[in-house]
Amino acid sequence: MLTTIFYHIDNFCEMLESATIETALIGKQKKNRNSYKELSLSEIMTICIYFHYSGYKTFKDYYTKHVLIHMKSDFRPLVSYNRFVELKAKTALPLALFVKLCCKNKCTGIAIIDSFALPVCNNRRIHSHKVFHNLAKRGKTSMGWFYGFKVHFIINHNGEIVDFQITPGNVADNNNELLEKITQDLFGKLIGDKGYIINSTLFKKLYLKGIHLITKIKKNMKNILMPLVDKLLLRKRGTVESAIGILKDGFSIEHTRHRSSINFLSHVCSALVAYCFKPHKPSIVQLKKLVVA
Repeated sequence: MLTTIFYHIDNFCEMLESATIETALIGKQKKNRNSYKELSLSEIMTICIYFHYSGYKTFKDYYTKHVLIHMKSDFRPLVSYNRFVELKAKTALPLALFVKLCCKNKCTGIAIIDSFALPVCNNRRIHSHKVFHNLAKRGKTSMGWFYGFKVHFIINHNGEIVDFQITPGNVADNNNELLEKITQDLFGKLIGDKGYIINSTLFKKLYLKGIHLITKIKKNMKNILMPLVDKLLLRKRGTVESAIGILKDGFSIEHTRHRSSINFLSHVCSALVAYCFKPHKPSIVQLKKLVVA
C-alpha cells in the first residue's frame, strides 16, 4: 500500500512541477527533488496519507512511534516531529488538487449523497475557540448541535467518490447553490435522505439536467407512488453511511485537536485520498445490475 500511494503521489508531483503554477505551489522544490537534505513534497504527502492506515489516533504518536522508528528505510533522512508539522502545511493545496483531479470517479448513473459534520471543538469551548474564528460555524445534524464544518459527500454504486464539498457547518444539505455545484457532473438517479428534500423549482432544474433526486418523505407530506427500483435504491442509501463510517472510525477524519486551518485542510484531504486508495469499498453492485436490466 505504501509503495502504491507513493507511486501515484510522486507522479502527480512531477506533473505539478512541470505545470505553469509550479512557483505558486511548491516554489523551488524541483531543484531539491534529488537532494537528500530534506523530505520531498511527494514523501511528505505519502506520510500524511499513510497515517490513516496506521491505526494511530494522533498524528504525533504515528510520526514519533512509527515513522521515525519503522520507516527510516522507506524515506530519506527523516526530520523531527516539529519540523514535519511545519512541512505538512505545504501539502494542503497539492492534496486538495490531487483529490479533485485524480481521486474523483465518474458517475455511473446511480449516486448517493450525504453529509457529515467535522466539529473543531467541544460545544462548551465555542466562544473561546480561536483557530477557526470566522471560518467555522454552528450547525445541526441528527446527532445534535456542533461547531465546525460539513463535508458533503457523493459516491457512486461502487462506493467511489464522485464529488465532495467542504462548507461551514451552517450550510444546509438542501442548499440550492451547493446542490447545483456538487451535481454538475452527475446524471441518472441521486439518492438522499430527508434532508435533501428540495423545492419543485430546483427539482425540475436538476431533472432537466438528467438528474432524478430520490428521497424519503416526511410525516407531514403526502405519500406518492414510487417505482420498485427507486424503493430498492432508497433501502441501499446506507451505503454512503458505511463509507462515512470508514472515514470517521477507520481513517480518523474527525477530531478536535487542530491548531492550524491549513493543517486541517491537509488532514481532511489526506483522509479522502486514503479512502480512494482503499481496495474494498461499500457498494451496491447487485442492485446496479437490476437497474440496468
